[in-house]
Amino acid sequence: MRVVIAGGHGKIALLLERLLAGRGDQAVGLIRNPAQVADVQQAGAEAVVCDLEAASADDVAALLPGADAVVFAAGAGPGSGVPRKDSVDRAASVLMADAAQRAGVRRFVQISSMGAGQPPQPGRDDVWAAYITAKTAAEDDLRARDLDWTILRPGGLTDAPATGKIRLAPPPVPRGRVPRADVAAVIAALLDNPGTRHQTLELVGGETPVAAAVHGLS
Repeated sequence: MRVVIAGGHGKIALLLERLLAGRGDQAVGLIRNPAQVADVQQAGAEAVVCDLEAASADDVAALLPGADAVVFAAGAGPGSGVPRKDSVDRAASVLMADAAQRAGVRRFVQISSMGAGQPPQPGRDDVWAAYITAKTAAEDDLRARDLDWTILRPGGLTDAPATGKIRLAPPPVPRGRVPRADVAAVIAALLDNPGTRHQTLELVGGETPVAAAVHGLS
């Protein structure tokens, strides 16, 4: 399987690249900064420099021939302001979906966030509100497309080691935390299970092994 990952230098993306490479799949990490090439290659993936805030859908589609799936793992990240929440968390996802359709790549897994799909919580700052608004808009755009999409909304992310045990279900799932390593494992399992297409799923730590949790949704 050849998987193109937008936001290829993110923490979840690097973990996913290692998982895919370790099982013999081909991972391609799209990155904005050429200085990140070595990190992506160290994770076992091919690194391709592509600024999703500047590229056109045709530019990105030209990178997708031969791909079996796209994973949208890009995000503006901590410290970014309101404008980049829209230009990355929303617009870059729209761009990747456009490119996937043009290139004929049907499988598309989008990393979203718990809290998306509803108005931002009162009392949160403007940047958080912009983030949730952008994620919600990106989800809505993807659901409207003729793609085999799956939307994954992790809870609070940690850098703890993988537990291999999760709670994964359509919303609403009670809020909780989940290691990024378990998120990467869930994405790899979703890519193997086309029966999870057209589902929006929330993910936190739990008691069910990853493979069983994903298989139970097919």
